[in-house]
Amino acid sequence: MQRRVFLKQSLALGGGLLLPAAPAVIASANVRPQLPSGLQFGDVLRDRALVWARADRTSRMVLEWDTTDRFARPRRLRGPWAHEANDFITRVDLTGLPAGQRIFVRVAYEDASTGRTLSEALTGQFQTAADSLRPVRFVWSGDTAGQGYGINPEWGGMRIYETMRQQSPDFFLHSGDTIYADGPMEAQKTVEGGRIWKNLVTPEVAKVAETLDEYRGRYRYNLMDANVRRFAAEVPQIWQWDDHEVTNNWSDSKDLSADARYTEKRVPLLQARATRAFLDYAPLRSFGEADSERVYRHIPYGPLLDVFVVDMRSYRGPNGANLEAEAGDATAFLGRQQLAWLLDGLRRSRATWKVIAADMPIGLQVPDGKDAAGRDRWEAIANADPGKPLGRELEIAELLRGIKRAGVRNVVWLTADVHYTAAHHYHPSRARFTDFDPFWEFVSGPLNAGSFGPNKLDATFGPEVKYQKAPDTQNASPLAGYQFFGQVDIDPRTRAMTVALKDVDNRTLYSQTLPAT
Repeated sequence: MQRRVFLKQSLALGGGLLLPAAPAVIASANVRPQLPSGLQFGDVLRDRALVWARADRTSRMVLEWDTTDRFARPRRLRGPWAHEANDFITRVDLTGLPAGQRIFVRVAYEDASTGRTLSEALTGQFQTAADSLRPVRFVWSGDTAGQGYGINPEWGGMRIYETMRQQSPDFFLHSGDTIYADGPMEAQKTVEGGRIWKNLVTPEVAKVAETLDEYRGRYRYNLMDANVRRFAAEVPQIWQWDDHEVTNNWSDSKDLSADARYTEKRVPLLQARATRAFLDYAPLRSFGEADSERVYRHIPYGPLLDVFVVDMRSYRGPNGANLEAEAGDATAFLGRQQLAWLLDGLRRSRATWKVIAADMPIGLQVPDGKDAAGRDRWEAIANADPGKPLGRELEIAELLRGIKRAGVRNVVWLTADVHYTAAHHYHPSRARFTDFDPFWEFVSGPLNAGSFGPNKLDATFGPEVKYQKAPDTQNASPLAGYQFFGQVDIDPRTRAMTVALKDVDNRTLYSQTLPAT
């Protein structure tokens, strides 16, 4: 069915009107509840999907879904209340959906002050995962609105989201840095060639985020962009997080005492507020009260694909020299529980392809200043020592060894973080640690942020650059053109996976077809 989305479809349209049980009053726009942040869909499976929306006042969510855009036979749900405590956000986990089917959804809100005044409806759509073999296409990238580059109306806003939408992907994998809580924005800044980058600016993005409302305000800001809202209403998302959702390079060693931008210096308190904001705004299915802050999860997407979303931020030890010879608290990156979960999931997977969605790359060196002894401190896995695995590399060695010994095939790593695009091939013949099978890692991003790179590679696991594209000068603006996403296509006939690295104008910069084994 042709994909169409009506972001503001009137409730007065005929056929399956979205109405509460009692007669509703469709009031003028200035007294109706408003939906300023659009719709989002997330964590779509074969029979369920998360629906996210946000009102502007205390009101009740009302939802309908159908398998056609005519809404001839809609299923109606009475959703939860939007109220101030949750920033007027509501979400519904739709269940009992048909597999491999396009699902159309529309959402409105009933004003709590009267119980009868209804908002205008927003309409969106998504595709559930199939039980049978069919083509799979998805896109991935990371790093939204960083380094002071926000919504520039003169440039067309966050244009790369529209480029990705036009590829009609089944879903989008956001590989982290969904906001830049530590990056204040100015109304304009001078960039390459003396050009001027202009931002829409709100109070919440004009300074570093410290309060819960300021963290939430960063997400509200991104959803002000028409490209982002249109994309989110049509492409279901899988979110993970990295550092900028809290503050740059945060870990247990993060110290803000010398950062004059922050009046709140307690990183754990900032982390608590940032976590609440992320979980509020991410279209992410909750694991319930027992594990309410968990981000790592498994998204099965039919017989061709399993996506394993990992969290390389929440369970890590402090950023340091990363040279420990034995595993311990200081070498934790995924953490024991998540590492065991990932290995078990990969062993159990019967899908052709297993994608590990990582928020940081394996072999790229990502520095984080100096430690107290003057040694280089590292933000990611690599430590610039090309020898045997040390520090955080110990976990990766254990994971790669476990994948090989379990006979798991067709594992591909996708990531972002470094603000340029690259294709890396890892092979034991080039490595100091050799007990693993060859694999690919593809890097993409940023989406709407400064561009950097390229970073140096650490030789421990034998990576080789097959392709990379990065700016000549660091922190290049989006105007310079170094904004990237990746596209993955899986052919149901051959089961081959084709990975393409693309730019903001949808030019294919590099493509690699991987045969299934």
